[in-house]
Amino acid sequence: MTGRVALVTGAAGGIGRAVVRGLAEAGAAVAAVDVDSDVLSKWVAELTRSGLAVTAYPADVTDATEVGATVDAVEEQLGPVEYLVNAAGLLRAGGARELSGDDWADMFAVNTNGVFHVSRAVVDRMVPRARGAVVTVASNAATTPRVRMAGYAASKAAATMFTKSLGLEVAPYGIRCNIVAPGSTETPMLWSLWQDDSGRAHTLSGNAAEFRVGIPLGRIAKPEDIASAVLFLLSEQAGHVTLHELTVDGGATLGA
Repeated sequence: MTGRVALVTGAAGGIGRAVVRGLAEAGAAVAAVDVDSDVLSKWVAELTRSGLAVTAYPADVTDATEVGATVDAVEEQLGPVEYLVNAAGLLRAGGARELSGDDWADMFAVNTNGVFHVSRAVVDRMVPRARGAVVTVASNAATTPRVRMAGYAASKAAATMFTKSLGLEVAPYGIRCNIVAPGSTETPMLWSLWQDDSGRAHTLSGNAAEFRVGIPLGRIAKPEDIASAVLFLLSEQAGHVTLHELTVDGGATLGA
């Protein structure tokens, strides 16, 4: 990936951080995009001190105008974007009948609309060049119902199908679009779901009352596990793979 330009949203989050580092260590020049400018700037400063080519671009993926301006800036300053990773995400747990309208709208704004805005802005620039690869980080909840995750699951399912449909349309231009669907991963998003010290054990062993089977591999994923799958789908090793959904959940959804 040496000399290639990558754009990663949600770059200050757990999975986003791992993806940014992985791409930079593989030689890419990475545009790290996140709405949290303070956390983003500190993270990028740490990476650049290590000699990695990462540049911070604070931006809100829910704002189409801001996204367009950001992509313009990235291409002007770093060069043509060849890899896009949609890793920005928002989770607010709540039952389908209890979730507030604002929570629903906020999750769709980031998880679905954000993928739409960023993918369109980047892919519009990829098409004339007839090359590029896109990976959307979705969730295993997009295909397997989860208690108290109706809004999150629905938003990720929408992002998944948008990415596949986009991939079908741009395949004639040699642009590949794939999805990585993580399960439980060691990130603040997962930790926010745990009510007490028993949260980890329940995640690993499952909960019959919530129709969760646990994790057959017996461990929670690290962000680097997800990043490795993302980098594979971006790479030439996956050069004939598109419209694919790669689930990385230790078997938690039994291959669904």
